[in-house]
Amino acid sequence: MLAERVKKIKPSPTLAIDSKAKAMKASGVDVISFGVGEPDFDTPEHIKDAAIRAMKEGFTKYTAVGGIDPLKDAIIEKLQKDNGLSYKRDEILVSCGAKHSLYNIAQALYGPGDEVIIPSPYWVSYPDQVLLNDATPVFVRTYEADSFVLKPEALEAAVTPRTKALILNSPSNPTGMLYDRKALEKIAALAVKHNFYVVTDEIYEKLVYDGACHISIASLGEEIKALSLVVNGLSKSHAMTGWRIGYTAGPAAIIKAMTNIQSQSTSNPNSIAQKAAVAALTGPQDFVAMMHGEFDKRRKYLVEQLNTIEGMTCRMPAGAFYAFPNTSKIYGRRFGDRVIAGSNDLALYLLEEAKVALVHGAAFGDDDYVRLSYATSLEDIIRGVQRIREALGNLKAGK
Repeated sequence: MLAERVKKIKPSPTLAIDSKAKAMKASGVDVISFGVGEPDFDTPEHIKDAAIRAMKEGFTKYTAVGGIDPLKDAIIEKLQKDNGLSYKRDEILVSCGAKHSLYNIAQALYGPGDEVIIPSPYWVSYPDQVLLNDATPVFVRTYEADSFVLKPEALEAAVTPRTKALILNSPSNPTGMLYDRKALEKIAALAVKHNFYVVTDEIYEKLVYDGACHISIASLGEEIKALSLVVNGLSKSHAMTGWRIGYTAGPAAIIKAMTNIQSQSTSNPNSIAQKAAVAALTGPQDFVAMMHGEFDKRRKYLVEQLNTIEGMTCRMPAGAFYAFPNTSKIYGRRFGDRVIAGSNDLALYLLEEAKVALVHGAAFGDDDYVRLSYATSLEDIIRGVQRIREALGNLKAGK
């Protein structure tokens, strides 16, 4: 018999969509994928060179569980330079990707009776990681009219004596929204007032557009810093998804607990990838700027085109590499005997009939939307949008 915790969770919908799209491609089907959140650019050469050098020099053994000192020092320097945050080595933990960092936090902080506030729409793994650690996710809905920003009055209404943490993701997956300083200051004040932690997922920090600025909530004062766990990594910023390097910065006692947990699960992150991560953080950053510029072009084209499709409306995202169009006006339409009753039906219809993969909004907690990743070539975006347009044009009004 399986453990009860397994019954609480479901497989990642984004990875499931990606797997199905890849299987269709492998069988010869021309599928255009807007599904997975993975940069389509290759890892920069100087980063790969550092990994090759590490292997040739025999850096292929166990390292310290929490990461090598040169990488911790590079992370500390990055946090100081980019975020105005000051940390010591014992306040940094390097893990096997940002998802692993978030899971270590969940293991160290959450338990039976605890509540964790999650703004909705949310990244798919947040609720399941809470559930896996016997705590309760508390969803607080955000609205498109408010740019999907969590309102302080809605947050405070959700706080109870059992509130352990708030998970904040800025820029956001799936909405692409970004919290400004004023919004973060209000949230920080509530965290300090009610003494709950803020788990701040900043993995898309480098992908912010239109002159906006990413701000870490932990930088707003010592009181909120003491309650903040800053999560980041190299996957999105340096096209290093497969290298699996993420990190957490936070209070030393919590980092120590997380390190102990990691010592009994994965041990150290990959030694070679750690050396590559040092090169990523300390080497040239022109690749990051180039990738940002390309994503910006794709963002503008995709959102402009989605807004010309009858039945769709889409806000211009301020960050990350996702568009999150409202598709609720399409629901109720038919294709033959097939009824598009919600976002899951729409995603399946587009995959099977248009050979376009995207992710249904219900997976993120809001059935009125679907998510498209523009971390794919502009050529594929142009072709994919045209397929979506034609497929939706074939739908008929419901009876």
